[in-house]
Amino acid sequence: MSEEQNRNKVGTAGTAGTAGPQPLRGKVALVAGATRGAGRAIAVGLGALGATVYATGRTTREHVSEVGRTTETIEETGELVTAAGGEGVAVRVDHLEPDQVRDLIARVERDHGRLDVLVNDVWGGEHLVEFGKKMWEIDLDRGLRMLELGVKTHIVTSHCALPLLLRTGGGLLVEITDGTAEANKPYREMFFYDLTKNAPIRMAFGLSHELKDAGATALSLTPGFLRSEQMLDHFGVTEENWRDAIAKERHFALSETPALVGRAVAALAADPDKARWNGASLYSGQVAQEYGFTDTDGTVPDSWPYFQRVMAGEDPGDPESYRLRP
Repeated sequence: MSEEQNRNKVGTAGTAGTAGPQPLRGKVALVAGATRGAGRAIAVGLGALGATVYATGRTTREHVSEVGRTTETIEETGELVTAAGGEGVAVRVDHLEPDQVRDLIARVERDHGRLDVLVNDVWGGEHLVEFGKKMWEIDLDRGLRMLELGVKTHIVTSHCALPLLLRTGGGLLVEITDGTAEANKPYREMFFYDLTKNAPIRMAFGLSHELKDAGATALSLTPGFLRSEQMLDHFGVTEENWRDAIAKERHFALSETPALVGRAVAALAADPDKARWNGASLYSGQVAQEYGFTDTDGTVPDSWPYFQRVMAGEDPGDPESYRLRP
């Protein structure tokens, strides 16, 4: 990859360059599920603040996961982290395999003796989602696979990694999901999807109690309508002409780049008072307003108040009116 390509990709994934402060220099992070989308941007955002970031996933330049995408790899994510100012370490890991996760944590411990940030972003189940079907109409293996990919992977990773995270004190666990505890009160229209996306919220809440005495913080975080690589492809647009997709999907007008959630995790990780968020269920636009950063276009999509009204069957009004311009 050329330097120019690296710069362009970093610009959409997170904060590029090393010109700013690097409060996470010397800190070690693991982003589980960092191949693309939110996970990649989170890895880059942490790297931009100086962290060493272990970026894991199943898709490499030699191996493609069941997601079936060959255009994003963990090696590329590692390179983007380094280009942003951190140290990117790409490791192929299937987070359903405890032995692979244990080996990863042993490597982090051997290399650094610490883990400061753990981000559980493993998912890769979009191809299994079937809205509009009753629970018993969905193939059971497909439904259970969603729970494996989006819930079991998070449990396995936390179980293996938390002892190291707790060793130095002040660690941060972030569960990435879709929706907040408040926004997900309405049914998410598919039994297995509803379970898969609510479980990380509850996991963060439960672990917030178990980590508190050790001085660590656990929280859940959701992006809004994410303009990930897959979503752009779904609508047949690019980041340059993404607004062309609004004609197909009105709500897409409030979409956000992965960089916003990446910057959110980085801001939380760098906050010396992060413990105030212990047990919280947050969204990217909320964190942006709290810490004073924006998406790549200089705006803050305040997405979840909008989508709460949509899911409640109310008229939310113009999506653009929820895009804040600081």
